Amino acid sequence: MLFTTNIFLFLFFPFCILGYFILNYFNKIKLNNLYLILASLFFYAWASIDMALYFIIFIIYVYLASHLLENSENDRQRKIRLISILISLVGILIYIKYFNFFILNLNFIFSLELTQKNIIIPLGISFIIFESISYILDVYWKKAKATTLLDVALFLSFFPKVISGPIVLYRDFSCQIKNREVSLELFSTGIERIMIGFAKKAIIADTLGITVSSIIDNLKYGIDNITAIGGMLCYTLQLYYDFSGYSDIAIGISNCFGFKIKENFNFPYISESITEFWRRWHISLGTWFREYLYIPLGGNKKGNVYLNLFIVFLITGIWHGARWNYIIWGGVHGFFIILERYLNKNTIWYNNIPIFFKRIFTFLIVSFSWIIFMLPKWSMVKKYYISIFTITKENIDFTYRYYFDNRVVTLIIIGLIGAIFCKEIKNEKIRMLIYSVLFVLAIVFMVNSTYSPFLYFQF
Repeated sequence: MLFTTNIFLFLFFPFCILGYFILNYFNKIKLNNLYLILASLFFYAWASIDMALYFIIFIIYVYLASHLLENSENDRQRKIRLISILISLVGILIYIKYFNFFILNLNFIFSLELTQKNIIIPLGISFIIFESISYILDVYWKKAKATTLLDVALFLSFFPKVISGPIVLYRDFSCQIKNREVSLELFSTGIERIMIGFAKKAIIADTLGITVSSIIDNLKYGIDNITAIGGMLCYTLQLYYDFSGYSDIAIGISNCFGFKIKENFNFPYISESITEFWRRWHISLGTWFREYLYIPLGGNKKGNVYLNLFIVFLITGIWHGARWNYIIWGGVHGFFIILERYLNKNTIWYNNIPIFFKRIFTFLIVSFSWIIFMLPKWSMVKKYYISIFTITKENIDFTYRYYFDNRVVTLIIIGLIGAIFCKEIKNEKIRMLIYSVLFVLAIVFMVNSTYSPFLYFQF
């Protein structure tokens, strides 16, 4: 079940909220938690009952593993058990997402004929595994105690975040499992976030996504320079509004149930560097990598800081999927972050570059790198870059006039303004009126358009 479906919006979510508020009158938070677990498992099972059953088994495994870790007799045993648990969790992720990728590359390199397996990738597997690792490591570092099965189940299955995040650290979520307050103010804030999230997704992301898909489909026939540049810009905005829209909805739904989840985006396209971009883009993923990979590697205090950074961003690329494109994309971002760090520490001229030019340069690097992210094959990536940087000499059947009508151009302008200049409206009545109008428009767009899943579901 996905957020942008009639079943979720008009049936599941309203009845889920209604049942939760009725139970809330009994003032039994364990009862509320059990209700949310059952609702979340139903939400997950909507896609596949078999996957939901495997998910329940996985939750029990994580629960037992945490208690096995906490009840270790000495430090040596704790380390052995930790390593074993982490290997099992990472092993599950590698097998499900990357087994066929390894087989494909082994066959290519060594001319083998190894058989690939028909592996169904469960929804949100990358997010679920990362949150499980967060819980296990917090227990190991004694930042949290191994908790009850119901608490683990709620943490891992909570339906607003289970499919595409935000990735929540256990230490931030655990205190809210046992003590949270459902207030009208927080509920109102949540509804506003849901409204703006739907508007981002249905009005901007999905409409620009149609243009992007059309350009990609016609890439094999050739596209002109303006189309290539415009398509890159459309995808840059589509990805931002798609994923930030999902995060808004997830955070908003969580607010309605009394949970406060940290922001996942903070105007990333106004960043002055790639380093700052990653402090503003997919903040929860960046936080996870900093807490559970970068700092344990030594961070900027031990070892080679440049190597530590490159490892983090290489794994960031790998985390996104089993394609060389993602690995190269992660390497590109790692390279620029290392370059920025070196220039910042060893040169004067870099620090004297005006902020305006830094923002433009960062936006261009991010946008050009999204092309690697956007296209499934490296041959398509090369052809796309050639279309941008060379003057089109051949006859093109569909030029930029075919792709960029007044509606698309208007949405690009609105998207740029919203991503760079938009701030929260202070007047509550005006804000609610605007959000309500946008929400109604989003519903109209959603009903009248073809189905378009959130882009980050594939990760």
